[in-house]
Amino acid sequence: MGCYQTFFFKLSFSLVLLIVGVGLGGVPSAGLSASFYDKNCPNALSTIKSAVDSAVYKEARMGASLLRLHFHDCFVNGCDASLLLDDTATFKGEKTSAANANSLRGFEVIDNIKAELESLCPNMVSCADILAVAARDSIVALGGPTYTVALGRRDSTAANLTATEDLPSPFANVTKLIAAFSKKGFTVKEMVALSGAHTIGQARCAVFRGRLYNDTHINASFAAAVRAKCPRNRGSGNNILSQLDVTSPTTFDNAYFRNVVSQKGLLHSDQQLYSGGFTKTAVDAYANNAASFMEDFAEAMNKMGSLSPLTGSSGQIRTNCRKVN
Repeated sequence: MGCYQTFFFKLSFSLVLLIVGVGLGGVPSAGLSASFYDKNCPNALSTIKSAVDSAVYKEARMGASLLRLHFHDCFVNGCDASLLLDDTATFKGEKTSAANANSLRGFEVIDNIKAELESLCPNMVSCADILAVAARDSIVALGGPTYTVALGRRDSTAANLTATEDLPSPFANVTKLIAAFSKKGFTVKEMVALSGAHTIGQARCAVFRGRLYNDTHINASFAAAVRAKCPRNRGSGNNILSQLDVTSPTTFDNAYFRNVVSQKGLLHSDQQLYSGGFTKTAVDAYANNAASFMEDFAEAMNKMGSLSPLTGSSGQIRTNCRKVN
């Protein structure tokens, strides 16, 4: 069998495994427990929820921003809050990577939560756990499903700028999306469910300009409306924002999937879920059944929150999420 045939066979076999729901890893890690803070910081969860509810009430977009922080943290070396570390003269963090620079936000909300928890329960609640709970509470605040968050993560003492390349690209085709999520142990169905997080939030013109002017699988009226805000010329209007979900941008629902079916996905990667072939059936299912999407999304989020956490004596509990102790 030739090299190309061998590669194609292996890729096709992997896709079959993923589509039928057989993961290639991603088994939830031991050492996490929903009751982890029940005795040593019983008000931890209510403190996080109160702060998140307040932040989302002031600005609905913040819910999407906090959810995205958790995702971008977990996809790089696991859920260890490495994303939150600031650069120093001798240390390069993950915030300045191509996937994160001029994109991530909500760090101040996490800072405020951490400060309050340090006052209540010094050196007890990790920044990684704050990210995981804040993501769940943000989803709920915008009308999405609740789920139990396993706790007990510890914080890293290092970051990995290079590994941010593992983050799925908004310019990726469906094959690359499947590969990116498969690398973290997710099935195709879980990948589609997690993509439904784009039912909230916004994106910059620089990220979706190519889709507006080059893609063929795009609704004409939708394209015209968004082009009015995002000019063709590169460098012009790069930071102009548009809603990822044009139907109900501040409500966590399944409208994202209905938009994609109608060729109104904002990002190239969004529309690839329907136009790329492998994932069309899953998108149709979620577009037609909100309850199924909510259930599968919650399960996939729990799985993501269990990606390679530091537990036991590994890592530390940072007193300031932006720097190591």
